[in-house]
Amino acid sequence: MVVLTALCASLYAAVLIPFMVVPLIPGVTHFRPANALPVVCSFLFGPAAAWGAGMGNLIGDFFAGVGPGDLFGFIGNFLYGLVPYRLWRACRPDGEMPATLAGWVLFLGIVAVACLLCAATIGLGLEILGFVPFAVLANVLLTNNLVTSAVLAPLLLGVLHPRVRRARLLYTDVLGGVPARSRARRAVGVILTVAGSVVAFVLGNLVSGGWLVPDFLAGVSVAGRLVVVVVPPLVLAVIGLLLL
Repeated sequence: MVVLTALCASLYAAVLIPFMVVPLIPGVTHFRPANALPVVCSFLFGPAAAWGAGMGNLIGDFFAGVGPGDLFGFIGNFLYGLVPYRLWRACRPDGEMPATLAGWVLFLGIVAVACLLCAATIGLGLEILGFVPFAVLANVLLTNNLVTSAVLAPLLLGVLHPRVRRARLLYTDVLGGVPARSRARRAVGVILTVAGSVVAFVLGNLVSGGWLVPDFLAGVSVAGRLVVVVVPPLVLAVIGLLLL
């Protein structure tokens, strides 16, 4: 798993770096077709993909200038690589890749949840630091991640998954199987993860855009409001992932 983590990190960074010449928000984020890789690696290598995504993003940030926002980039990308395999194994305990329309709809829904959680985490962090408003950055990140992942991840998985399975390098092979969770625990975990991710993203946009100003937070800065409103659903999403 350590070797697979290094593989995921190096592959992610290697594809990230060349596209840094195409900025979407200068100095903050850029066009990232590499964002399909954490999703692909998550289905293949499980937890190695989460650590690899966080580390690979950090390596890429060294080429754009390291700053305090990179901590939130690490956390957001870690969650981005963690959500797909955790939600998939909760919804499909057999671990098989989708082969029907319903399966692909579930796949895209899980990818969307991963994108929402990543965007909400990074958007919150960079608004707290005073760099970019949540309503701008989170939506750019969501669009960038979701489009590249929805288009490229199914194609890459179709090619790679059968080969990695034959080589017995799937995370279930390397770890010797994953302990089965009860149906009730999986249901609670999925609900918390999905609801927490969606609510954090939606409330973050409403607060950052000035459309939601709770009376008890009227005298608080936008960053302070975001902390109060967005952090609780983010915590619920993380708790849901831990249950899975």
